[in-house]
Amino acid sequence: MHSDLLTLTASFLAADIDLGMVALVVGLLIVFVLVVIFLKFFKLWIQSYFSNANISLFELVGMWLRKVNANVIVQSKIALVQANLPCETKDLEAHYLAGGNVEPVARALIAADRARIQLDFKTAAGIDLAGRDVLDAIQTSVIPKVIDCPDPRKDKREVAAVARDGIQVLARARVTVRTNLEQLVGGAQEETIIARVGEGIVSTIGSSETHMAVLENPDRISKAVLSKALEASTAFSILSIDIADVDIGQNIGARLQADQAEADKRVAQANAEKRRALAVALEQENRASVVANEALVKLAEADVPKALAQALREGNLGVMDYLNLKNIEADTDMRRSLGGGTQSDTDKPIE
Repeated sequence: MHSDLLTLTASFLAADIDLGMVALVVGLLIVFVLVVIFLKFFKLWIQSYFSNANISLFELVGMWLRKVNANVIVQSKIALVQANLPCETKDLEAHYLAGGNVEPVARALIAADRARIQLDFKTAAGIDLAGRDVLDAIQTSVIPKVIDCPDPRKDKREVAAVARDGIQVLARARVTVRTNLEQLVGGAQEETIIARVGEGIVSTIGSSETHMAVLENPDRISKAVLSKALEASTAFSILSIDIADVDIGQNIGARLQADQAEADKRVAQANAEKRRALAVALEQENRASVVANEALVKLAEADVPKALAQALREGNLGVMDYLNLKNIEADTDMRRSLGGGTQSDTDKPIE
């Protein structure tokens, strides 16, 4: 009995020793993890603390667990706080997790505030998530951008239009624009501005009476184009349209008239050839008709001797009458021979 108690007591002491070792190991592991976390985020926490960014150590650990770049969040919030711009840490984290660029958005907010441009974090984040460079948009709002029309990247240097007198006018414009932040998301881009300005130039030159009027007052092109409100539904506000160059091209009117005259000549030649062919066909038909009539005459002449013989047999024609007829024919032939011919004009064959 006494030995059993000693054995049981020894087993309990051994179990207590094992539990103590386990607790000690777990405690050391927890302390080690805390020390590692503290050393990993201590620098960022100190930066945020002394910069009044108010990002706690637990928030930094949460960023690490959510796979958020804590350095980007801390630096961006510090920049915003130093610029006296309100911003929540969770908003920066949400934008980062959505695939946005946190640092450019923060710089854009600071630039907009310094330039007295109304821009909040949600708008800036939406522009960034839409794939637009929000910082470049702010810079374009502060420093206007110049767009060439036509686009030189498409190997086209001038816009060609034709005045009412038929002379081609070549023009090149420079459009000064500023970003319209309210329509940056969903608004048309530079290609639309270039297309609309080109259309306005063509319309203005085309409505001019002469090309000289365009050369004398190039500013009328810019005034007419500006009056069309070309920036509607675009991401830009047009400040000015300046005609950089105006030149004379080809005489389109004369070339069109020459082409029309050539076409008219070909049509006339075709009609004349058609009429000639019809005349030749009609001539051939008339020749065939003459030959047919001559054949009928020959057939009729062949019936004359038969008729004479029939008249003689029936007594309708006397012998003296027949001899007189032969004398008249002989006299007629003599007269023809004296006149230089042996046949009358009606007896001549058709050539």
